[in-house]
Amino acid sequence: MTQAPRITQPVHVPGPGGPWDEVTAAMDRCGSAVAFTTWGEWLSAVVTEPRLRLMLGRDWPRYRRTADPLVRHRFAAARLVLKYTAAAALGTDAAGLDLAYKIGGRPHLRGIRQVDVGLSHTDELIVVGISRGGRIGVDAEPLTRTLTYDVMRERMCTPAERAALTSLPGPAQTAALLRLWTLKEAYTKALGQGLRLDFTRFGFPADAEGEFTADDGAGLLAPDGSPAAPETWSFATYRTMQRYAVAVARYDTGPAAVPGDGERPVADERSMSLVAQLLPRQTYAAQPHQPRSGAA
Repeated sequence: MTQAPRITQPVHVPGPGGPWDEVTAAMDRCGSAVAFTTWGEWLSAVVTEPRLRLMLGRDWPRYRRTADPLVRHRFAAARLVLKYTAAAALGTDAAGLDLAYKIGGRPHLRGIRQVDVGLSHTDELIVVGISRGGRIGVDAEPLTRTLTYDVMRERMCTPAERAALTSLPGPAQTAALLRLWTLKEAYTKALGQGLRLDFTRFGFPADAEGEFTADDGAGLLAPDGSPAAPETWSFATYRTMQRYAVAVARYDTGPAAVPGDGERPVADERSMSLVAQLLPRQTYAAQPHQPRSGAA
C-alpha cells in the first residue's frame, strides 16, 4: 500500500471563492494543505468585505494605522487568505477564527492547538500552509532574486552543500542556492525561529547533478551530510505562477493515534523548543544579497 504524501501540491486560490474543495481534499488526504495567490487577486475582497473588521480581528488596529494603502491592502489580503484557507481545512466560518501571534511574530489560531499555520509573502505572492498534527513552515522567493554564492556559502551552507554547489555552472548554481535558501527558511519558520538560527548547522540532500532534492521523502541532513530526523520532517519545493520558488517544511508527529488513545496534540512547544536550542543562532547581520520575504 502506497503511503499518502505528507505534503501536497499547492492550490491556487484566486479569491474567496476558492477552489476550497481542493484544500479540504488535501487536508483529508495527508493532514496538510498549502494555498497560494497574489494580493492583487484578493484586493476586491479586501475593499468590499462588509465584515472586514470582524475578519481581521486583533489585526484591525494595525490595519487602520498603516498609512501606505498598498501595504495596508497587502496586509489585509494575507490575513484573509490565511483565515479562508484555515476555514476550508477545518470546515468552519473564516470570521469565527481568531488569529493571534506568538513571540517573534509566528501566527497561530487561538484555541485550536491541534492545527498549525504558516504564512509567507514576497512581492505579490501570498503563501499559506496549514497542518493537522504537526508544525508547518512555508517560504517563497521570486525566481529572479539572485544570491551570490561567494557571499552566502559560508553563511548558509554546510560542507556537503558547498561541495554540491561548487560543481554546478553559474545559472544552475544560482537557482540551486535560491532553492536551498527557501528550504532552510521554511524549516526554521516551522520551528518558529526564522533567521535567528544558524543555517550552516543543518542541510538538505543533492542529487547526482548537484541540485537539492527535498521532495519525495528526502529529508534533513546533519552538517556532514548524514541523515537527521528522517521520520519526522517532510519537505517539498515548487514553482508557482512561473515566477516564484516555494518551499514547505512539515513536522509530522507520526501515525494517527489508535482509537481510545484520545486526541493527539500538535508537535508540542517543549519538544520544538528543545530542537531549536540544538541549532546555534545566526551571528551575522543581514546582507544586501540576502532575500527578504515577509513571514507576517
